[in-house]
Amino acid sequence: MPQEFHFRKSSFSGEGVECVEIATNIPDIVAIRDSKIPEGPIIRLAPTPWNAFREALVTGAFNR
Repeated sequence: MPQEFHFRKSSFSGEGVECVEIATNIPDIVAIRDSKIPEGPIIRLAPTPWNAFREALVTGAFNR
C-alpha cells in the first residue's frame, strides 16, 4: 500500500504568501509543495540534497 505524505507548513511561511510545506514522514524522501496549491506538483528529494539546500539558505549562499 502506498504511503501518504503528511505535510506541515514552514514556520517561516506567511499567511497566504511564500507558503512552503514539507513532509518527512516517509523514509529517505523529503517532499516539498506550495501550500496554496496542495493538489499541485510535489518536489521529492533525498535527505542529503535537502540538507545541503537548507544549509545553503542558512549560510546565505543564494544572497545576491
